[in-house]
Amino acid sequence: MSEQTVKKETSPVDRESVVAKKKGNDLYFNIKRCLDIIGALIGLIITFPCFLFICLAYLFGKNKGPLFFKQLRVGQFGEKFYMYKFRSMIVNAEQVLKEDKALYKKYLNNNYKLEQHEDPRITKLGQFLRKTSLDELPQLFNVLKGEMSLVGPRPVIQEELKEYESRLEDFLSVKPGVTGYWQICGRSDVGYPERATLEFYYVDHKGIKLDIHIVMKTITLVLLRKGAY
Repeated sequence: MSEQTVKKETSPVDRESVVAKKKGNDLYFNIKRCLDIIGALIGLIITFPCFLFICLAYLFGKNKGPLFFKQLRVGQFGEKFYMYKFRSMIVNAEQVLKEDKALYKKYLNNNYKLEQHEDPRITKLGQFLRKTSLDELPQLFNVLKGEMSLVGPRPVIQEELKEYESRLEDFLSVKPGVTGYWQICGRSDVGYPERATLEFYYVDHKGIKLDIHIVMKTITLVLLRKGAY
């Protein structure tokens, strides 16, 4: 499936209704877009040495293989897009997980997460990338493309939309973010339905002041390596 085809698909929500929820905040969204572009460019320049080191690491040994992992996510207005990360797993990760039916069931029941020590898919380099959140850096390209924002609800896979059904249109009225309110309130330590409640809080209180607070708090948590796995 091509990326052009993917972008034309939408989730089963009323697009006009979702767009209407956005129009009342045009100034905020325009300012936010400008800050996203500036922030993403600065972020890419600052982290260029990290990109270079990680690229070299994927040329050798057990890490050898594709640099990026892409996964189909649901974005603003229900549009689908590919979210990028540095690959932290073995090449045939999904196949390996699904072959272990008990572990795959646990993965589904645990909000699509597994502890690193029990997850057979994650490489040693991948563990480091996840713990330091460096695996998220390629999402700055998603921000430049306009598919994501620096701050917003985390982009979800199609199966997770059921967790937001009570206010799905509200959830899809804003762009998903590289970081967000859920991240600074526990991230992987907070599962559904609490995660949905936190994402709704951001949707209801979004603003430049809150975005700046979330970015600063995220930097602190990344340095402390809290909530990431």
